[in-house]
Amino acid sequence: MNVLVLGSGGREHAFSRQLALSDSCKQLYVAPGNAGTSAIATNLDVAVTDFDAIRQTALDKQIDMVVVGPEDPLVQGIFDFFKADPQLSDVMVIGPSKEGAMLEGSKERAKQFMSDHGIPTAAYQSFTAETLEEGKRFLDSLNAPYVLKADGLAAGKGVLILNDLDEAKNELTNMLAHSKFGAASAKVVIEEFLDGIELSVFVLTDGTDYKILPTAKDYKRIGEGDTGLNTGGMGAVSPVPFADDALMQKIEERIVIPTVNGIAKEQIDYVGFVFIGLIKVGDDPFVIEYNVRMGDPETEVVLPRIQSDLAALLASASMGRLDSFDLKIDPRSAATIMLVSGGYPEAYEKGKEIFGTDEVLDSIVFHAGTKNEDDRVLTNGGRVIAVTSLEEDFRMAIKKSYQNAEKIRFDKMYYRTDIGFDL
Repeated sequence: MNVLVLGSGGREHAFSRQLALSDSCKQLYVAPGNAGTSAIATNLDVAVTDFDAIRQTALDKQIDMVVVGPEDPLVQGIFDFFKADPQLSDVMVIGPSKEGAMLEGSKERAKQFMSDHGIPTAAYQSFTAETLEEGKRFLDSLNAPYVLKADGLAAGKGVLILNDLDEAKNELTNMLAHSKFGAASAKVVIEEFLDGIELSVFVLTDGTDYKILPTAKDYKRIGEGDTGLNTGGMGAVSPVPFADDALMQKIEERIVIPTVNGIAKEQIDYVGFVFIGLIKVGDDPFVIEYNVRMGDPETEVVLPRIQSDLAALLASASMGRLDSFDLKIDPRSAATIMLVSGGYPEAYEKGKEIFGTDEVLDSIVFHAGTKNEDDRVLTNGGRVIAVTSLEEDFRMAIKKSYQNAEKIRFDKMYYRTDIGFDL
């Protein structure tokens, strides 16, 4: 079949790499892609939210499957767009309907869904500019730290965790009255702080059945020791060493099954991934958030561990045959280190030439923010390259990724040197 991957980051390069290995993938296209995807697929200059251009591409290239990488086109309804078009309705779209995508598109909607279906999560309330003073009084009733979440999509940066009550009230005002995160913070969810260790669980569902994919833990802060500003992710490890059989049984019984059953009960069209951000408090798992697509950089450690044909796996989900698919997982550990532009996640420069990727041995180089120009590979984003290694033990995988990261060079390159050390 002919497959179109939407997106341009490390996640999409990881999808493209796995699909390129698939016996059932005939032609592979990526829109818009990056320098890494151009080596294994055909990049197309099409934006992920330009539905009309995507429609024309699907018709011109006789696309059989669209794999949606980022959240924006899902929240904007690309699944519904395809299904409503008689010429496109047979195309397999891997990603939920607009209704399903609101599990990520609205923090309040996600919290209400969890409440309705008995899924363990932190206590919360939602506020708007009109109820700002009520929000401040709610903060008064909580103990520090204070968790403020912009309701809408804020590119992973709409969550604030603050220790000072006055600062929390000021930031609530900034979000609601002064649009700190634009339209995303027109509504803010305030929730109790849960103290524990985080992990991510990835589920592929056809809306009725599901497969649990490998677990992962990512590292969001820019600085060593999990300090500094939040980023899109500085590295990841899979599987999560502390996610033993007992914890995974609790996660499946208390969270995964009620989530998939809730989707079915509400008759939501949902073919695709549920990325469940979890926190382990004591011995019990709680949901922090849902995402409706794979995470980044978690995809760069999860997909390389899937030994089954990825295109066949996704097709089985689209056709409602997921329950009979035999999913094979590599037992080895994977670790990825993200190389970023100097200054990221604040102001940074693009257009720096990248050297040394051809010197990497026995690791996978995933391009994130890169582009080709005049036979050179240049930086084209904040997060530039992810280096992933597979080894018998996560410590060995981390060590190998760091050894190969040292071979790659571009001006002002930065990476954290402590990924996975907390494990």
